[in-house]
Amino acid sequence: MTTKQSTHFGIVAIAALALSGVTAFAQQYPQYPPPSQGQYPPPAQGQYPPAGQGQYPPPGQYPPQGQYQQPNYGQPPMMAPQQLDQLVGPIALYPDGLLAQVLTASTFGYELPDAANWANNHSYLHGDQLAAAIREDNLPWDPSVIALLPFPSVVAYMAQNMPWTQQLGTAVLAQRNDVMDAVQRMRAQSYQYGYLRPNQYENVIYEPGAIQIVPVDPALYYVPVYDPGIVFFAPRPGFFVGGAIHFGFGISIGAAFAPWGWGGVGFGWRDHTILVDHHPWGRTWVNQRAYVHPYAAPYRAVGPRTESHQFHELERHGNEHERR
Repeated sequence: MTTKQSTHFGIVAIAALALSGVTAFAQQYPQYPPPSQGQYPPPAQGQYPPAGQGQYPPPGQYPPQGQYQQPNYGQPPMMAPQQLDQLVGPIALYPDGLLAQVLTASTFGYELPDAANWANNHSYLHGDQLAAAIREDNLPWDPSVIALLPFPSVVAYMAQNMPWTQQLGTAVLAQRNDVMDAVQRMRAQSYQYGYLRPNQYENVIYEPGAIQIVPVDPALYYVPVYDPGIVFFAPRPGFFVGGAIHFGFGISIGAAFAPWGWGGVGFGWRDHTILVDHHPWGRTWVNQRAYVHPYAAPYRAVGPRTESHQFHELERHGNEHERR
């Protein structure tokens, strides 16, 4: 066999392997649309583009401001376990702290398009500088939404897939226990097939029904990038399971982000509790209008917004006319 023929054979084999994983997922979960349909785009196909290659889409790609309003309050229909499995698939392997913030923020999904625009416009800020900008701008969103601003790719994914985000938020409010059980089922499947394992980025603490994923460094989070059509199914012979989950750059979450719930966020998996600042988060479908968060120091807009920090970016990249 020539080198050219061998290369062609390898490409065909890889393509067939990827297609078989997606087909298996679609057969087990017939309501889960294949990645090619775009309803729930898997991370490996554009959820987290590499830094510097369009990671922060321009504001025009998000729904216009005000398009998504606070939902009505009629009791939603309950989702079956199979539906919940497919719903949480794209986020089930997130580290616990980030997953808790995603679940709570999804219940305020109508705020995410504006938050994604803000994150896009401030992508040059990180760490304590980002926290300072959040305070300066008096952002009006729920603390759980603000807590995701250090993760612009996550906010962008949720804003660009609003039907999925709103469905997730409804499920969290109406049947949180079932949502958490679905996360555990998906983690157990990924662990069973060898994809979910401890690595240099995160520890995986395996306990049946209570699998935890925590950062190796509690102040440094890495967002996993994976295809749900692969990591929850048995690998084909010869498939390298160690390459199915990737990680980008570390995101520093220091003490400056404590006002937005990062002072102690995670889960009590056994009793189906979402923890914020080490306190249970008790918002449900019934009390969602009146619920008061357990944040130690919730930060809400109390005055006019400012944008003084943006001038620092102009000083770095703008010309004299722009600075004036």
